[in-house]
Amino acid sequence: MLTYEELKKNPRKFVALTSLTLEEFDYLLPAFERAYLKVYPGSKTMAGKKRKRKAGGGRKGALANIEQKLLFGLVYQKSYPVQSIMGELFGMGQTQANEWIHSLLPILKQALDDLGYEPERDPKKFKASEEDRKDAATSIIDGTERRRQRPKDAKKQALHYSGKKKIHSDKNLIVATAKKKRVSFLSQTYPGKTHDKKVADTEKIAYPKQMILYQDTGFQGYEPKVQKSVQPKKSLARKS
Repeated sequence: MLTYEELKKNPRKFVALTSLTLEEFDYLLPAFERAYLKVYPGSKTMAGKKRKRKAGGGRKGALANIEQKLLFGLVYQKSYPVQSIMGELFGMGQTQANEWIHSLLPILKQALDDLGYEPERDPKKFKASEEDRKDAATSIIDGTERRRQRPKDAKKQALHYSGKKKIHSDKNLIVATAKKKRVSFLSQTYPGKTHDKKVADTEKIAYPKQMILYQDTGFQGYEPKVQKSVQPKKSLARKS
């Protein structure tokens, strides 16, 4: 069973499972707790009824403290495992894992938004949201894929199969700042087979004009209206 108290003793494993360092986790925790208490105040039960005994009384649940709740949300967001696996990892059944996922993810999203780390999802608003942020001057665009269950329908299987990754996946584009590694834009979700440039063309992202944007060869021919776009060139193979 994964617990915060044990996992924090292994910083490398902590990053691998959550994508956050211990320092970043500690920075996020107070905002997460504030957002959690707004939705589930200590004076009421999870069902919204008035408590008959003090908070913390009775049998201790698998996510008894706020650190464990945040850890649960981050592990799910990082790896996106099926709910039965989340249950095994955190000592609960699949039904309970499902309930916690739907309860905690909106709170995690709100906490990140309160701290200014929630990425913009509207491509038309991206320019305005980043124009006054200094760290946005140099940014990187890239496609990310996450594994998904193989669809039962044959056509959907082909659509979601990524030949590059050799898995069935969903794809998103992200724009991240080069210096602070802040994810500033997250696209809508597309089938894994969709080419990076096609997603970028479909999204029609409005960029700040002063931005220098780095992109890989998957964006060949993509020329957004920025100060400068930088793309590595493929090296010519040496003749034997």
